[in-house]
Amino acid sequence: QVQLVESGGGLVQAGGSLRLSCAASGSIFSITAMGWYRQAPGKQRELVAVVIRGGSTNYASSVKGRFTISRGKNTVTLQMNSLKPEDTAVYYCTAEATQYIYWGQGTQVTVSS
Repeated sequence: QVQLVESGGGLVQAGGSLRLSCAASGSIFSITAMGWYRQAPGKQRELVAVVIRGGSTNYASSVKGRFTISRGKNTVTLQMNSLKPEDTAVYYCTAEATQYIYWGQGTQVTVSS
């Protein structure tokens, strides 16, 4: 079992920055990848960024060049720069372990125009 706790969401003006953090606890030795998804109102949940154990990263095309994902021993952070109103969503931290995906409770990010 892996537990995830996110922090760092909030309200920011367009062009601003936010940093999301997620701390994992439990069976962290079994985690092979960590990442962030988001879900905007009326839309499907989508992958934002993921980092795998070896350090490789993958980003949604809509955030490339603006967002940076990084991972520590039991943490994953998402640095979000040049935020746009369309980035407004609930952001979820995820961890993949033993072929199961764990989810955090979500944190709201709101970007005003």
